[in-house]
Amino acid sequence: MFPIRDENPTTRASIATFLIVAANVLVWIFVQRLGTHPSLLESIWRYGLVPAELLGRVEPGATVPAGPGLQAVLDGVPKPHTLITSMFMHGGWLHLAMNLWFLIVFGDNVEDAMGRIRFLVFYLVCGLAAAAAQILSHPGSTIPMVGASGAIGGGMGAYLKLYPFAPVHMLVWVGFFVTRVAVPAFFMLGYWFVIQLAAGLLTPAGRGGVAFWAHVGGFAAGFALVGRFCNPHRLARCRGRRGRARGWLVRM
Repeated sequence: MFPIRDENPTTRASIATFLIVAANVLVWIFVQRLGTHPSLLESIWRYGLVPAELLGRVEPGATVPAGPGLQAVLDGVPKPHTLITSMFMHGGWLHLAMNLWFLIVFGDNVEDAMGRIRFLVFYLVCGLAAAAAQILSHPGSTIPMVGASGAIGGGMGAYLKLYPFAPVHMLVWVGFFVTRVAVPAFFMLGYWFVIQLAAGLLTPAGRGGVAFWAHVGGFAAGFALVGRFCNPHRLARCRGRRGRARGWLVRM
């Protein structure tokens, strides 16, 4: 299932959401050079989060596989800034496009309930929680973690708590056929979370190219912290406007 859009209008322009989108796109263009080699690999190893290196578990000069026939040399120096920079790196254009689409669909309404500055802080906090979850799942990993999906997962967790019954229009593949259905947000987001959790449990530590535990950690953080970040006045305005039209919202 893939979300196309939701039926959940905002009360004002989602400037913070689109600033995050713009930041990721600019990094993809000017730092990762549209995914061309060797810029893509260099950016991932320079700005991606390597758990073992961050925790000081790598000897200076250690070499690790960096791709077919390639080796990366780690200097063994912890780089705390990669906790942030890794959120703006991506492994390919499809990785970038999928992440930003989910952010656009779900992030605008969460921003609407929080306000712009609170949403930006919330986004970064969820990204840090996602990184922590992935590090805890495999602290000895020398594979760089990149992508905005953990932070965006936080927005999805917040959306689930704020708007569980908002209709989300989905593309669903049935064999060779594609159909479109509208489902409550709790169904789509709950399904996504269960898939990430199951994949995390079933994927051996250090295997696979997807940071499933980062997705789980970010989502859980967003669900747990949304009440701390919501602006009471903005949330009341959102509920008042939408609650009269559709009974989508529930109390936190």
